[in-house]
Amino acid sequence: MIDIYNTNNYFFIGISGDGMSAVAQYLAGIGKNVSGSDRLFKNKNKTYRQRQLETEGIKCFPQDTSGINDNTEVVIVSSAIESSVSEYQFAVQKNIPVFMRSDLLAAISRTKKTIAVAGTSGKSTVAAMIFHILQFAEKQTSLITGAGLIEIQIYGKIGNAVAGKGEYLIIEADESDGSVVKYNPETGIILNIDKDHKEIPELMQLFKKFAENSDKLIVNNDTDRTKSLSVKKKNNFGFSRSSGFRISNFKQIGFEIIFTINGIDFKMQQIGKHNAENAAAAVAACSLAGIPEETSADALKSYKGIFRRHQIIEDLNGITLIDDYAHNPAKLAASIRACQFRARRLIVWFQPHGFKPTKFLQDEFVNEISAVLRDNDEIWMSEIYYAGGTVERNITADDLIQAISAKGKKAFFMKDREMFPYKIKNELKYGDIILLTGARDPSLKNFAEFVKEKFFAK
Repeated sequence: MIDIYNTNNYFFIGISGDGMSAVAQYLAGIGKNVSGSDRLFKNKNKTYRQRQLETEGIKCFPQDTSGINDNTEVVIVSSAIESSVSEYQFAVQKNIPVFMRSDLLAAISRTKKTIAVAGTSGKSTVAAMIFHILQFAEKQTSLITGAGLIEIQIYGKIGNAVAGKGEYLIIEADESDGSVVKYNPETGIILNIDKDHKEIPELMQLFKKFAENSDKLIVNNDTDRTKSLSVKKKNNFGFSRSSGFRISNFKQIGFEIIFTINGIDFKMQQIGKHNAENAAAAVAACSLAGIPEETSADALKSYKGIFRRHQIIEDLNGITLIDDYAHNPAKLAASIRACQFRARRLIVWFQPHGFKPTKFLQDEFVNEISAVLRDNDEIWMSEIYYAGGTVERNITADDLIQAISAKGKKAFFMKDREMFPYKIKNELKYGDIILLTGARDPSLKNFAEFVKEKFFAK
């Protein structure tokens, strides 16, 4: 177990990742000496992420062991770092303790009143909404999350971590590597449970343990899976339509949603009914923290969203380009539904990530996408993103496209993604929405800007 109070020198392998960078920034924010390496870091040509980390006082190194020295007390890795990585082996040889990121986050969470957001989808969004409400209420809240908040990014920061002086800390509790069971939060939230990295029976056991570990619990009462995990605890809340913090009168007007929760009117510059449900979970959590629902409603009027979650890249001449992080079947379907409210026709581009998860979810991808696409909508896919490591390449994105096409949907494979805007540009008409989706690949932000340039350049 890591002693946060008495451990001062941390080294992160793969510090550029969203989850790793968030914990690293938090530690730097509370006065710890933090350094790290990444395979993307080069001595001469610094990445934007490297410059952002260095601005926070974090020393960055190439992934060549040069950053690990006699002062290093612990080395932190994520589940993406294999034991064959040279720095991992170097740390072991020097007898430096190596801890998982989740173990470090669990140790940090024990130092604050922690609100932990769990579930297959929506964790980053709900964490961001809770943070925004508590900041609006001047609680000086801390945050460690997986996605950058736009309200923080406008200052040039990564936006996924804040070391506040207040008593509350907001974190995401991840089920993909099983680490959700490591947390003992004051308030635990379970949003949903869908097949993603693991089969449903295993996920149910993980979330059951998380529910038992939480002092107070908030669950989604709209699904049998989550509702079954509700346990008798003090201030046990539900959210969504069926009980607890109820959503009603939902409307989407353009890129704005309007709804009520327990008779109180809410208005947000977001899209999709799933975001109203996300807000209900956030409002329930803030209610447990003593924040009146009226205050939450006022706060969410100014909520700006998070990076690559239905982020509008351009809206010009009746054509809209949106960038979204959706990457598993449930998230992708929800993202498509949210855009269909506005779109005459929706053109979706999706880059699956990881050969193993794509193979694992092959049937779910085909069925979810086929079910949600309208007759005039289109789905385009480029080849599966490979992030390195040892993996069997036993599936291609074209396998998904062929199966979706066989169900009568307009589905197209384009291995070279840079050809996508050229292929559809001349087909675009007033009222069309282009939705770019995918995760993990750090170049997706640049790809969105590339598509924008090709579509909207004068």
